Amino acid sequence: MPRRNEPLERCCALTRETRPVTELIRFVADPDGKIVPDLKRQLPGRGVWVSATHAAVAAAQKKRVFARSLKEQVTADEDLAERVDALLERAALNSVSLARKAGQVLAGFAKVEAALKSADVIALLLAADAGEDGVRKLSAIAKARFAGSGGCRTVRSFASTQLDLALGRSNVIHAALLAGSASENALMRIDALERFRANPDEQSGGVAGGAATQD
Repeated sequence: MPRRNEPLERCCALTRETRPVTELIRFVADPDGKIVPDLKRQLPGRGVWVSATHAAVAAAQKKRVFARSLKEQVTADEDLAERVDALLERAALNSVSLARKAGQVLAGFAKVEAALKSADVIALLLAADAGEDGVRKLSAIAKARFAGSGGCRTVRSFASTQLDLALGRSNVIHAALLAGSASENALMRIDALERFRANPDEQSGGVAGGAATQD
């Protein structure tokens, strides 16, 4: 969410398109002149805003958008987009962990299956390496119960080992997010990660920016 008194929109330094700040990533130069991502939009200094996709960040680094926007000598590592991906992934998994601590996550096939039939489930967290039989069965139950309501999503962004760490138990293959503010925050973080990773070939970044998009 934008901070109080923060503009709701900014201009992408790469495409020059005005977007909501929730669809952009802010970058700043650290004291050594190195470009770092500022996901929380709290770091001091002038900011450069870039569309929140892997392709856009990679293109901004390659086309030296940060130096042009800041009008100073700065360096952006070649793996900047990968670093942003890792930070977004960590934020998403941390939010899932917080949802667990709030009592809004169930794990285990039987518990998830039962919850889908009676509880207010807003998302299935199915490991990327989950067996397809279990995925099909749980997805079918969710589809039958929530058909037309849009009330249950399926997330397959994480490996089982990552879910193990987030949920503090071993061999997590199937989990469910129950309705609640902590789960909604987790879904928001997951959405940000999935948008960042989506359609890399279609989000080439457009025109490299000469526009000043600082703050």
